[in-house]
Amino acid sequence: MASQETTDDLDLLLRVLPPAIQESLDGQDGVDSLIEIVLDLGRRPEARFPSGTVMLAGDPVGHDALDHVIGRLGEFSGDNRAGIERTLHRISAIRNRRDAVIGLTCRVGRAVYGTVDILRDVVESGKSLLLLGRPGIGKTTLLRESARVLSTESMRRVIVVDTSNEIAGDGDIPHPGIGAARRMQVPRPELQHAVMIEAVENHMPEVIVIDEIGTEREALAARTIAERGVQLVATAHGNALDNLLMNPTLADLLGGVHAVTLGDEEARRRRTQKTVLERKAPPTFDTLVEIRTRDCLAVYHETASVVDAYLRGPKARPEVRLRTADGYQVLEEAAEDSPAADAGARVLPFGDENAPSRERVRSLRIFPFGISRDRLSRAIADLGAPAAIARVPREANLVLTLKAHERRQPRTLEEMAGRGVEVAVIRSNTVSQMKAWLEDVFGLGQQDDAEVEALREAREGIDRVLSFGKPVELAPRAPTIRRQQHQLIEEMGLGSYSRGETPWRRVVVLPTRG
Repeated sequence: MASQETTDDLDLLLRVLPPAIQESLDGQDGVDSLIEIVLDLGRRPEARFPSGTVMLAGDPVGHDALDHVIGRLGEFSGDNRAGIERTLHRISAIRNRRDAVIGLTCRVGRAVYGTVDILRDVVESGKSLLLLGRPGIGKTTLLRESARVLSTESMRRVIVVDTSNEIAGDGDIPHPGIGAARRMQVPRPELQHAVMIEAVENHMPEVIVIDEIGTEREALAARTIAERGVQLVATAHGNALDNLLMNPTLADLLGGVHAVTLGDEEARRRRTQKTVLERKAPPTFDTLVEIRTRDCLAVYHETASVVDAYLRGPKARPEVRLRTADGYQVLEEAAEDSPAADAGARVLPFGDENAPSRERVRSLRIFPFGISRDRLSRAIADLGAPAAIARVPREANLVLTLKAHERRQPRTLEEMAGRGVEVAVIRSNTVSQMKAWLEDVFGLGQQDDAEVEALREAREGIDRVLSFGKPVELAPRAPTIRRQQHQLIEEMGLGSYSRGETPWRRVVVLPTRG
């Protein structure tokens, strides 16, 4: 595995335990890997290790043993957690109905330097990152390391919003594990969202690190922070992408989900029922990481495209990273409906008379070379085409480029083609041109020529309005075709109206509705 350095200040945690428990632990093998110590009233103390639980020698835990530990800790906060100053250890209390402590979980906190190397490129990209995974798998460790790397090595202004002092330790002086990052403590868990906003408004951070976004207010605060251009590195309740999307409280972190009723024509074009689930808004987080094990992570780049693909059909394929001695390696994770299953499909430039029959092309993984990744993603999502975007050429079975790039960089494209990756060429870097190419490849949109041309023109108009913010007037069309143009414009969140007298009546695309 890649070189890692661990600091845990374990002796400071052991010192707060009763002497009898300390002595019992001294006789255990592998104390350095200790996870936590459990003290429950009337039961023998337990030591939990990665290999299992060990019952410690001695009498059952009494009130005196619990008081011994509590008297050597800081104050318990509103979430029933306390700590040891300038360490990462966490002691959580179980109380009875009269608010008396009847149990303690003493969890060993460790700063593991080097764990973020497997995600370093993602963390340093400036894009917001959301970490998911089961409890105890290392999410907080990655957050702490991210704060250290961004503040000390990337020299960015980082603030850690620390609800339970688990990221930066107990006490007013933060643990050195967060590097040069500043730490804002949260007095009560229900105030985390307010401290998040305060951090942005008062201290001008470039990055905010947050542990466990779990409420609607915190999700809204995260969106507000992201909209202000601040990078977020956070964790949330949930093990995987599916959990988050199905959680009505936290789905907004990935853009939210709502039901949309399509028009008859659009439903036919997408080959779906009229009521479908779609993403409501841009995601708060650009990248999502599922921590499967401490050394295996699944990275979903461009969460907007990932969520759209998930809602329209098969789950998108993540980039699976496995930690190795030299850093990490990327593993292929093929899905049944993934483009990799159809790597033999051959696609030629749009409009080529030698293009293969559409039935042969079931799905594609496209690498955009010299064209807008965001526009291609939008074109795929709008059409519901069975295609996904590859991050690098070796993950693709087709490279899509412009005619201009074909002339300027023929050698690069020839090298890609030599590795068995087909190259397709379109004329312009617009959503409408990409949609036209996708429709041609997958046999989407069986309208007549006038209808196809009118909708392409409408898409071109939408692109110009989105780019320049000025109204665009389309060519005169028949009433039925104008109706489709209005519907397409409305779906893109823009306004429109018809002007002129028949047969010269035409649609005008507006920057806003109304």
